[in-house]
Order: sequence, then structure tokens, then C-alpha cells
Amino acid sequence: MIDLLTEFPALPRTFLRDFKRGIDNGFKEFSRSYGDAIETFFYPLLKFLVFIEQLLLATPWPIFIGFVAFLGYWATRSYKLVLGVIIALFVVGLFGMWEDTMETTGIIVVSTLVAILVGIPLGILMSKSNKAQAILTPILDFMQTLPPFVYLIPVVMLLGIGKVPGLIAVVIYAVPPVVRLTNLGIREVDKEIIEAAESFGATPRQKLYKVQIPLAMPTIFAGINQTIMMALAMVIIASMIGVKGLGLEVLRSITNQYLAIGLLNGTAIVVIAIIFDRISQAYGKRVQEHRKGGHH
Repeated sequence: MIDLLTEFPALPRTFLRDFKRGIDNGFKEFSRSYGDAIETFFYPLLKFLVFIEQLLLATPWPIFIGFVAFLGYWATRSYKLVLGVIIALFVVGLFGMWEDTMETTGIIVVSTLVAILVGIPLGILMSKSNKAQAILTPILDFMQTLPPFVYLIPVVMLLGIGKVPGLIAVVIYAVPPVVRLTNLGIREVDKEIIEAAESFGATPRQKLYKVQIPLAMPTIFAGINQTIMMALAMVIIASMIGVKGLGLEVLRSITNQYLAIGLLNGTAIVVIAIIFDRISQAYGKRVQEHRKGGHH
């Protein structure tokens, strides 16, 4: 009795060892059988990522800063933000972090696009079907709470070390907010507006594309905004499996105890995060105000 109170009754060690070995061997067999096919499937994504990175690296810095400043003004109509963007990016370049910043921006842009392409249709599916919502909600909970280091293991076992495994890890980590908020935004659309659309003879497709998605846009943009932030948070962890850029420099500063490199590259990540955040949030608000103006 005393033993039972002090020691938890665990399964026999031989059973646990065989159980763990069985999982490991099964997954290794799966990656041997299907690894090449999965790599081939993701090859276009690799080509696209490399293209975006090379495009950003080849773009002269004044053009890139000018483009981001223009985007900032278009979204916010704020000269203060434009000035802040120009100064922040110029300082990042001055400290010799321009190439790493471009590589990080490349992976954020591509992972956000992939997360949107995967997440919005899943969010729409969840909003249309309570059964889909019941199935997907625990999966999203699992994706958000599982430590990122844990799902790096199967991704690396399947695809090795490189850009694509890092990108997939970033997408897995970053996609839940856009799925959840697309679902929430569509479900929150006023029932009276939907009934009005139905009374005018709108088909389910017209209702979705002409009424529900436009009205849910501010909430969807909030989801996209969170996805970008989570992708940036994941970039440092993804650098452990071959994603180049600012994250790799932060990782190097941890392993070699270089405080200055860590602080500088960490600050550059914060700069990108703030720029993405302000532009996407301001655009979401503008969409919302435009919708309200349309209703009045």
C-alpha cells in the first residue's frame, strides 16, 4: 500500500520501450516510403519561397523602403507611420542586417500567404458546418498548445533540414488564428442581413461571397494579423532547422552568448512585426469603416 502511495503505478518498462520503438519505427518506415513523394509535393512551394527571397534580395533598398512606406500610407493615411517605417528600415540596414531582414520577410510573406490559403477555406467550412467545427476545434487547440519543438521532429524526419520544413513548421504554428477568426467573423454576421439577402433570392454562394465574407472582413483581418505575429514568433525556432535570416542570427547569439547580435537581430524582428502589424490592422479598420459607411 505504501509503495502505491509513493510510486505511481506505471506500465511495465518493456511494454513502454516496445510501444515507443513501435511508433519510431512506424514513422521511419512511413518517411522512407512517402518522404520523396511529400518532398515532390512541396517542391513548388520551395521554388516560390526561393523566388520571393531572391526578389527581395535583388530589390534595391530604396525601392523596398519606398514600397513599404507607400503601403503604410495607403493603409493608414498617416505620415508619422510612414516616417517611422523609413527610419526603422534604414537603421536596420545601417546595422548590416538588411539581407537577413529580407530573408525573414520572405518567409513571413510566403508562410502568411499559405496560412491564408489554407486557413480561410477551413474557417468558411467551420462556419457552415457545426460538425466540421466540432472536429476542427480540438485539432486547432492541439496545434496551438503543442510546443513548437515537438512538431519540428516529424517535419524534420519527413523532409530533413531546410527551407520547406521550416516553412511548414511556421504555417502549422501560425494558421489557427486565421481559421478561428474567419469562422467567428462569418458566424457573427447579423441574421437579419442574411435573411434580407435570402429574400432577394441570393444563392448560398452569393450569400457567402457578397454578404458574409465582406461583413466578416475586419474579423478575418484580425486573424491574419495574429497569424503574421505568430509566424514571426516561430521564425527563431524554425532557424534551428535551416531557415536563414534574423532568427538564425538570434540562435547564433544564444549559442555563442553574443548579447549585441541577439539584441540587434531581435530588434529587427520587432521592427518587421510592428510594420506588418500596423499596416494589416489599419487596413482591417479601413475595411470596417468602409463597410459601415456603405450600410449608412
